[in-house]
Amino acid sequence: MYPLGFLPFFCSLVPEWGAVAAALALPLLVLALWFYYAIVVARSPPSSSSSGYDGVDDAAPVHLPGSALAHILPFFHRRFDFINEGFQLAGQAIYQFSLLRTPVIVLSGEAARRDFFQAKDLDLNAGFKFLSGAIPMMPGVTSDLEARRIALIHKRLAAAQTTDRLARLLPQIVEDSRRTMDTWGFSGTLDPFERLSELIFQTTVRCLAFTELADDADAVRRLKSLYDVLDTATTPATVLLPWLPGPSAVRKLLATKRIYDIIGTKLDERMQGGIARDDTPQMLIDAGDERLIIIGFIMGLLVAGARSTGTTASWLITFLSGHPLWKDKAAEEVRRLIAAHAGSGAAHPPPSHPHANGNTASSLSPLAATLSAIPLAAWETETPTLDALIRETLRVAEPHVAMRQYLPQSTASAGEKGGAPLYLGGKAVPPGAFVMYPFSDVHLSPEVYKDPWRWDPARAEMSLKAPYAYVGMGAGDTTCLGKRLATLELKLVTALFVLGFDELRAVDSKGAPLAELPRPNWNDILTCKPPAGSCYVRFGRTVGATAAAAATAVAPAPAPAPAASSPPPPASASM
Repeated sequence: MYPLGFLPFFCSLVPEWGAVAAALALPLLVLALWFYYAIVVARSPPSSSSSGYDGVDDAAPVHLPGSALAHILPFFHRRFDFINEGFQLAGQAIYQFSLLRTPVIVLSGEAARRDFFQAKDLDLNAGFKFLSGAIPMMPGVTSDLEARRIALIHKRLAAAQTTDRLARLLPQIVEDSRRTMDTWGFSGTLDPFERLSELIFQTTVRCLAFTELADDADAVRRLKSLYDVLDTATTPATVLLPWLPGPSAVRKLLATKRIYDIIGTKLDERMQGGIARDDTPQMLIDAGDERLIIIGFIMGLLVAGARSTGTTASWLITFLSGHPLWKDKAAEEVRRLIAAHAGSGAAHPPPSHPHANGNTASSLSPLAATLSAIPLAAWETETPTLDALIRETLRVAEPHVAMRQYLPQSTASAGEKGGAPLYLGGKAVPPGAFVMYPFSDVHLSPEVYKDPWRWDPARAEMSLKAPYAYVGMGAGDTTCLGKRLATLELKLVTALFVLGFDELRAVDSKGAPLAELPRPNWNDILTCKPPAGSCYVRFGRTVGATAAAAATAVAPAPAPAPAASSPPPPASASM
C-alpha cells in the first residue's frame, strides 16, 4: 500500500515507531493540504480563462451553484436525481459542475445528443475510468492501455462474436442456463436481481473466459463474489482519490489481485498443459497475444458484459412476471421457431419429476436441447417479439450515463497542450473536460415517449425516425461492442423462462401478487435494483404436458408483430 512504501526509507532515518508514524502521517498531511486547496479554490466557479474558455464566454455552459465538494456525494450515490436537479437549478439544457477541480459538463436535448454521439475526439475509456471506477483497475492490464492495445482488444471481442463462434456457443449458453435454473428447483420464489445476475455471469464466463473455469461452478461463484466486492467497494474516495489507502481501496486492491490470480492461473495451466480448447482465450493464445492482454481482456469484459446484461435480464424477467400477456406472446414466438427449425427435436417426451403438491413438472433438459437445435440466424432475424421485449427493457431499466473526456487528437498527436473547444449543442467543451450524456434524457422523456415509465414493448414510439431517439446499446460510433452476444444471451434465457415455466408471477416478500411492479431505481447506477425486498418472482415449472411437447402446440396462423394497440394487463400495466 501507499504508506508502506515509505516505511523502509523512514526506518533508515529514525526508530521504527517514528518511521511508522511518519509513513502514516505523510499521506494524511498531503490529503489535508489537498482538501484545503480544493475547498478554498472550489468555492467559486473557475474563471473562463482557467477553464479553457478563452474568448468563448458566451458559449461556456452555466455553472451549477454550490461548492465542488458538495457535488461529490450526490453524484456518486444518487446520480439520476443529481443530474435532473442540476437541470432545474441551472435552468438550461447544458450545465457544468466540478468534481474537486475536474470540470464535468452534462448534456441534454436533441442537438447536444446528436453532437455527442457524432463527435470524434471524445474518449470513452478515459471518461469511464474517471467517472465510474467500478472495474478492476490494473495499469497495463485493464487500465492505462496504449491505443493499439485497446484497438486489439476491440478486434478480439469482434472475433469472439463471429457467426461461426456464436453458433458454437449457442448450445453452451442454453445448457449453462438450464443447469443454473435446475438448481432453483421445480417451484418456489426467487429474487430475480440475484438469481438472474448469477445466471448471466455464468454464461458470460462461458463465452469470454476459459472452459475449465466455466465448468467449475465453485470457481465461478468465487469469481463473481470478487467482482461484487469491486461494486460495493467503489466509493467517491476510491474513484477521485485512488492513491488514498482507505479501507475500500484496500478491499478493491485485494479483490482485483485475486481476480488477476484466478484468471492468470487458468491461463498458465492452459499454456503449460498444451491442450487447446474451443473457447475465446484459446483464440487469443493462438493469435500470439501477450499474457497481460489476454488477462486484461477477460478481467475487463467479464464485469462489463455480465453487469449490464445481468441488469437487463433481471428486469426483463421481472416485467414478464407482471405482464402475462407478453409472456404468452414471447412463448408463442419461440414455439413458432421450434416448429419451423427444430420441430422433430421436440417429439420425444422428457422425464418428469413430481412437485411437492403431487403435480408433475418436466425437466428443462429436453427443452434446452430443442432450443439449441434452432439455428443462430433464426434467433437473430425471426424474433420480433423478443427484440421488442429487450429493446423496451433497455429503455426503461438501463440507468446508463455515457461518459467521455474531450481529448483533441490533433493536439495529442502533435504533443501540444490545450486545443480548440469542442461545441456540443452550441456550448463549448474545453480540452480535458469530461462530458456526460444521461440516457434518461431521451428514454424517459415524456416529449419522446408517452408515459415513459410504463413498460410497453408495443409502443409506437419505438419506430421513431428522429436521430438518436433510442440509444439502448449506444449510438453513433460508440455502440456496445458486445451487443450481438448480449442479445443472444437475453433471447435464449427468455425462451427458457417462457416455455419452461407455467407460473411466472411478481409477488411481494410474503408471496402475495403485486398489484404494480416497482419502478427501476435509476439512482442505482450499476444494477437499477428496486428497494430490497419489494419484488420477487414466484415460478413453477411447466406441468402436465412437457415443456418440449407444449412447444410444438403452435397456432395455425403466425401471430402478428407487436402492435401499439395491444393492451397490457390492468393489474400491472404501469409502474
